[in-house]
Amino acid sequence: MVRLVFTMPDGYGVVASTVQIGNLSRIIVNEVDLAPGEPLPGQPAARVVLVPRPNREVVAASWIYAGGAHNTGLSQRAHHRTPGRFRRDGRDAERAEITILFTIVYMTRRRTRFIVKGPRQLLRFTMLALIIALPMVTTEAAQRGNPSWAADNGNGTYSNPIFYDEFSDPDMIRVGEDYYLTGTTMHTMPGLPILHSRDLVNWRIIAYAFDRLDLGPDFRLEEGKNIYGGGIWAPSFRYHNGTFYIFANVNRFGLQVYRAKDPRGPWTHNRIEQGLHDLSVLFDDDGKIYAVYASGTIRMVELNQDLTGLVPGTDHVLIDRSLGMGEGSHFYKIKGKYYIVSAIPGAHVPMKCARADALAGPWEVKTISQEESLGIGQGYRPQGRRQAPPFVISPPDFSERLSLDLHQGGIVETPSGEWWGFSMQDHNSVGRLTSLSPVTWVDGWPYFGLPGNLGRTPSIWVKPNTGHVEPITSPYDRSDDFSGPKLQMVWQWNHVPDDTKWSLSERPGYLRLHSLPAKDFWWARNSLTQRAIGPESSVTTELDGVGLKPGGVAGLALLNSPYAWLGLMRDDNGYVIAEYDQITGKTVNALVSSPHLWLRVHCNFDTEIAQFSYSSDGKTYKPLGADFVMAFQLTTFQGVRYTLFNYNAGAAPGGQADFNFFNVDEPRPRGLTKPIPVAQSIALTDLANGNALAVVDGKLQSVSGAEKGTALRVVDRGKGRIALETRDGKYVSVGGEGKAGEVTVKSGKPGDAETFQWVDLQRGDTLFLSLATHRYIVAPKDPGVVAADHPGPAPDRKDGSCFVWKSVPR
Repeated sequence: MVRLVFTMPDGYGVVASTVQIGNLSRIIVNEVDLAPGEPLPGQPAARVVLVPRPNREVVAASWIYAGGAHNTGLSQRAHHRTPGRFRRDGRDAERAEITILFTIVYMTRRRTRFIVKGPRQLLRFTMLALIIALPMVTTEAAQRGNPSWAADNGNGTYSNPIFYDEFSDPDMIRVGEDYYLTGTTMHTMPGLPILHSRDLVNWRIIAYAFDRLDLGPDFRLEEGKNIYGGGIWAPSFRYHNGTFYIFANVNRFGLQVYRAKDPRGPWTHNRIEQGLHDLSVLFDDDGKIYAVYASGTIRMVELNQDLTGLVPGTDHVLIDRSLGMGEGSHFYKIKGKYYIVSAIPGAHVPMKCARADALAGPWEVKTISQEESLGIGQGYRPQGRRQAPPFVISPPDFSERLSLDLHQGGIVETPSGEWWGFSMQDHNSVGRLTSLSPVTWVDGWPYFGLPGNLGRTPSIWVKPNTGHVEPITSPYDRSDDFSGPKLQMVWQWNHVPDDTKWSLSERPGYLRLHSLPAKDFWWARNSLTQRAIGPESSVTTELDGVGLKPGGVAGLALLNSPYAWLGLMRDDNGYVIAEYDQITGKTVNALVSSPHLWLRVHCNFDTEIAQFSYSSDGKTYKPLGADFVMAFQLTTFQGVRYTLFNYNAGAAPGGQADFNFFNVDEPRPRGLTKPIPVAQSIALTDLANGNALAVVDGKLQSVSGAEKGTALRVVDRGKGRIALETRDGKYVSVGGEGKAGEVTVKSGKPGDAETFQWVDLQRGDTLFLSLATHRYIVAPKDPGVVAADHPGPAPDRKDGSCFVWKSVPR
């Protein structure tokens, strides 16, 4: 077998695909017009792959493998601006029998021309063409064709959030040089995902602790019962004496205990009858096993040695409510002292830490993280707990400062002695997102944040020193062509599925969902979901609904409360395409000539607006229905989920829907949304009022009128850090505590006082974090001298710390 490996320097995106083609004589392709994503004639496994390249004739590339019974694996890693290098590795068993055909696609105004370059043509030319075309590959056939959110910026820094999709109630452990993470999964199955990392930034899912949790009809959406907002939540992850443990509660069913010798499984399970709200477990030095739990008043109980029950008489109050602790405890013993990290529930959510030399106390409490929203304001929220339309949705309040703070998390130490914190944020409709923060120890307390700015987590910072430099990865493969024997690990079922009613093998290359009776989408069984991904994403699926029976509804949904869907409906008269918006309770229909359709939804989680569209040919899409407002809610206790579904609301269940692929496109898959303009001169204007930054009388000042700004050259200082140089060779410098008037310009070689972390807030605005103060440059509301003492951006980003830059002549 030949293995071709394309490698780019910093791994902006990963494209990997293996396509199996039969004997060369069976391939008949020559100047055939094909749409993006359309299969080659007679070869449904191979598809056209789009590669957008502005101002270039070559806009797409694809490849075919052929040659007897041999197949070639191709893996690529692409960067958005840096040319790559090519190498070949692996064993070439029978090189002469393997033929590689490269294809190049040329774009005209109206059509895509697909031209096969034969195997006898120059391999060097075709290799070069493919490498040039690689950087922005997308495909509807290979799930790794689209870059997905990764926190690693490729320059030694990372961006928060670590995951831009729902990952709530996180708990993390380190075992040797490996880190493992799990979190809440509520009513979705399989549950309790286990993610692995070696650098705390690049994570990958490796397993779930359980496949199914079937504890009654409500777990199966039967008998009019459900576990929305219930299920399994707030896990505690631990490792002790060669065994991994996860402890988590299930509403009404007590404490679940999972254990495994290998985090990839198999995991075994037992149950403790009593539930322990938001517990955290500590295997103490004396051999005893303790759990702390509850909210406000922190309680502690001892677990028996085989973890099958509680030790009678040991449950008691550990920390009184008067000390101001919250919930979501994380329990540690560090250098002989006991620590409990918790979050205050409700709108005001600072993280608290309790500390004691002994379990009996006395306990002290400090606030270790507060008021950090990462520049995100409150979005749409439904009023009340109504479950039927019409819903009343409150509009965004981007000035709201406290409800979106980072909260509920814990801490972990690296082998190098660094400490890092992890915590979640109610990040509006996309759900609760997890972020990573440097931890600064002061007087024995683990504060989130940097010296001089304790309690505030930077949006961009230098990656942890774990001793490992890892390739840029995303936690999940989100797209799926349904050609494998199993679903991608990103998928989870809404409640426990009926495994006799879905298949990947009945029609190879398709997901088949057999319908089950339901009165509406909320009650539809076997709905297959995955977390929606921000800050912006589009999902496309191809649906063959010819197997639907009257009353059948199948399609693509946004599972939320309220929800919306786009689907094919069949009645006695035929088929219609419909969009349903639960906010209004209205359905919009359109006639279709065929039950074979392409469905798409685009979600912008900055604006929290989604748009549905459909196509009858996979090329031209028509919008259907009004814009759908996505809201943050506590009914499901999860963010929006992309969902494939099929149910029958009539009297004739038993139809089937076939989905050919599920493709996720992310136009903004990195926190560093555009390259830092190194070696360019830029002008900076205040996002709040349009005032410009200028050097006046040797000081950096805010002045009226963008045309009066000073051109500042961006000088690379490494690890995403820069200096700002004036035309006369001086550098913007922060002196003293960075108070107003202490940001000046100085001559000489730049040091920490002249160095700033470039912070991209992912919506077109930039902050400058001073390495001298670990605080941000901030302009006054009215013209005047600026400071470098701002703790962090306000949710509305109009506090003078957020700037817009543009390149200007030197």
